[in-house]
Amino acid sequence: MRKWTGRAFPLGATYDGAGTNFALFSEAAEKVELCLIDHGRRERRLELTEVDGFIWHAYLPGVGPGQRYGYRVHGPYEPWRGRRCNPAKLLLDPYAKAIDGQADGHESLFGYPFGDPQGKNTQDSLHHTMLSVVTDPAFDWGDDRPPGHSYHESVIYEAHVRGLTRLHPRLPPQIRGTYAGLAHPAVLDHLTGLGITTLELMPVHQFVQDGHLLDRGLRNYWGYNTIGFFAPHNEYSSAGGKGGQVREFKSMVKALHAAGIEVILDVVYNHTAEGSHLGPTLSMRGIDNASYYRLVDEDPAYYFDTTGTGNSLLMRSPHVLQLIMDSLRYWVTEMHVDGFRFDLAATLARQFHEVDRLSAFFDLVQQDPVVSRVKLIAEPWDVGEGGYQVGNFPPLWSEWNGRYRDTVRDFWRGEPATLPDLASRLTGSSDLYQDDSRRPRASVNFVTCHDGFTLRDLVSYNDKHNEANGEDNRDGEAHNRSWNCGAEGDTDDPAVLELRARQQRNFLTTLLISQGVPMIGHGDEFGRTQHGNNNVYCQDGELSWTHWDLDAGQRELLDFTRSLIALRRDHPVFRRRRFLRGDTAGPGPGDAVWFTPGGRVMADGDWHRADAHAVALFLGGDAISEPDPRGGRITDDSFYVMLNSHYEPVEFTLPARPYGDTWRIAVDTAAGAEARDETEFKAGATLTVPSRATLVLTTPRRPRGRVRRALTAARRR
Repeated sequence: MRKWTGRAFPLGATYDGAGTNFALFSEAAEKVELCLIDHGRRERRLELTEVDGFIWHAYLPGVGPGQRYGYRVHGPYEPWRGRRCNPAKLLLDPYAKAIDGQADGHESLFGYPFGDPQGKNTQDSLHHTMLSVVTDPAFDWGDDRPPGHSYHESVIYEAHVRGLTRLHPRLPPQIRGTYAGLAHPAVLDHLTGLGITTLELMPVHQFVQDGHLLDRGLRNYWGYNTIGFFAPHNEYSSAGGKGGQVREFKSMVKALHAAGIEVILDVVYNHTAEGSHLGPTLSMRGIDNASYYRLVDEDPAYYFDTTGTGNSLLMRSPHVLQLIMDSLRYWVTEMHVDGFRFDLAATLARQFHEVDRLSAFFDLVQQDPVVSRVKLIAEPWDVGEGGYQVGNFPPLWSEWNGRYRDTVRDFWRGEPATLPDLASRLTGSSDLYQDDSRRPRASVNFVTCHDGFTLRDLVSYNDKHNEANGEDNRDGEAHNRSWNCGAEGDTDDPAVLELRARQQRNFLTTLLISQGVPMIGHGDEFGRTQHGNNNVYCQDGELSWTHWDLDAGQRELLDFTRSLIALRRDHPVFRRRRFLRGDTAGPGPGDAVWFTPGGRVMADGDWHRADAHAVALFLGGDAISEPDPRGGRITDDSFYVMLNSHYEPVEFTLPARPYGDTWRIAVDTAAGAEARDETEFKAGATLTVPSRATLVLTTPRRPRGRVRRALTAARRR
């Protein structure tokens, strides 16, 4: 085989139509062999003799898409010094665009013999590891273009490729659980009919099946165990794992874009599947351990871990930063994704020990002409010291608002003294995000997500029930802020079932009328259950998959959710770009005013009563301060939101005429998706809101002259 010198850039395997350039970074290596693997797993080794700036490279004419390959890196094996080169291990290319196969947990994958962590394992891992694959970058994108939904117009839907589609009855069996399944018209119809603008996919970077799970007959379902930052996970492809997953992923994105839906990836750049010092040697550990991973300063045989998974990437290494930025740009430019949600993002800010918003990673993102222009969402915490950083990310970033989740859950389960926090969460969390550079879009609001109870389970269980995970129910969060509504788990008590349905509607209503960016967990729109398991990370089966055979109650909840999303879409008063000011920005009575149930504007003492479980919010459609895209004035109907988390009904008095002459019901969580009452209620009228219910009233926008006359008359009175 001919071998040309090739180039040190770009890293990875790059096919140009005539051959492939291979380039690998390793400062620790003394010798690097490129290994070409045929379909019988026979290996041909080619030594890379060209090295520039620690980049080992060569060009192979005639080698093209589908070629499987790996590397063997020769160098020091001195774990006590952080050096772990071992040419017996066939290593994945960190820049591989596709990966074939799975690691099987065999002893040969580990740098040490089982039972002797201090020793060196010389067993060859070729027949037990994953293989990198050369890909063809060509793809007909046609007229594909990003939907470009603004944050304030977005409704995010967190979903799992396999879990959402595996049981869908309208999908051909061969594409269930795959990228092609997500692109099927049946799934697209559901998402567009629901009103979703943005699909946030749980990890689709190539990940590893954990050996300890396989030993227990379980699998890594969530996928937070990445080994390939450029490669779509091969098990989610109906086209096979030899490069077909790349084309299938691109086709999925193209179909979602054509339906007007953005694609955001949940990415895990904080650690890799190589784990702790006892983990396997699959890629970066054997290539250049000390350059890729953060080691314990006093004892580099061990890994510094702020993720709870065994290792953290070294965020002050220029090669790690380059790897992450190259990966992000690749997914935007080549795979056409629209943004990222960063798992345990606080770790990415740990250039040294503490979380630092001025770290090099944020600087690189800020100045990058590609990455800085897509949606960037942080999970703003990790498990390290000082890792909870809600509200502290830089201006470009939005954040999963964990305080929103906790406050809304506490309010609807009847916890005391929740009103001040609730007011902040519903109005965009300005206490967390309001400064000169951030807006309500910084807050991604959610009540549930993949990690924890589903919405249905949140109102059906007081305690987690994770026995199926095989960890004696020790795993998963114990403090869920949940309430079972009077019975633990399944029940046929009609009163309990009705209350659970109403509570689900309360949560969804609260979420979709709140300022910020709402996120719904897949299946919550129709009451998906995991039967009390709040940690299905290892449950790749019917317990975690979405069931589409909906009963009457589930169909009713689905209709209710659709109507809520449509209400939000049609009324800009619920999706403001700027924070509410609580004063008059136009001729009306103000953009946001809080009332007691008695119809009196809330005073300081009203907020801090421990027994206060009911409150009302006026949202003024005549007082929207921000302009429309062409600089014009935005006006909308006004709304009066009455929230009652008390166990008894509460009487609410509507405010006086400047706030509205007549009101009609827009949302009634006690009635659900039934036909709305068209009764008109006059200013000052009294309405009874049932226990644990939400009532949203609306009054049409009024001509400006009528508003001014009403205000003048009120001031005279």
